Amino acid sequence: MRDQWAKDLFVRGEKITDHDTVYGINKLAFGSETEPKLIAALRKSKSFVRGLSLVAVKEEKALGHALLTRAFIVNRGRRFKCLVLGPMAVLPEYQKQGIGKKLMEEGFERAKELGFTAIAVLGHETYYPKFGFIPASQKNIKTSFKVPDENFMIVELVPNALKGISGMVEYPREFLRISTAEPKPPAVAEQTEVKEQSPEQ
Repeated sequence: MRDQWAKDLFVRGEKITDHDTVYGINKLAFGSETEPKLIAALRKSKSFVRGLSLVAVKEEKALGHALLTRAFIVNRGRRFKCLVLGPMAVLPEYQKQGIGKKLMEEGFERAKELGFTAIAVLGHETYYPKFGFIPASQKNIKTSFKVPDENFMIVELVPNALKGISGMVEYPREFLRISTAEPKPPAVAEQTEVKEQSPEQ
């Protein structure tokens, strides 16, 4: 049933006219203005990659959004370009419909077309492995955010993309600058898509 529903769903690049809608999607999904403000800041940053702010649409209504931004894996002065996923959100009333999957698949394809070969994410340990993510520690890649090892993951978009690569993922500074009174990691979708995919729900 979910796959049938998703057939009429498509993912496209965000337009300027989508900005207010994307703001609303993230505010409703995360229950705060932190994520919408982060997206607005990232759009103005050097880390923003045109074409990697994605909107999931059905019957001309935007139902979900995902953002991939440029980052680096840094080790002793060496920098390897990658992407970080997040924020990603789906309107609460449209969860459990496979929207997150569609956003992820389109994001992967676009990222590869633009020459990126790896994506890091902070998220739920049972959701993201479905898309090939593994704990980044298995590749000797770390984050400065204090999260459980299993919640910081990475995926290779092409085989052996991370061979010989290790170090710390350097997130865009906007992730650090825009935070709540209780600073938190740049959570991606554990408040939305994880609920959508969780077997307990």
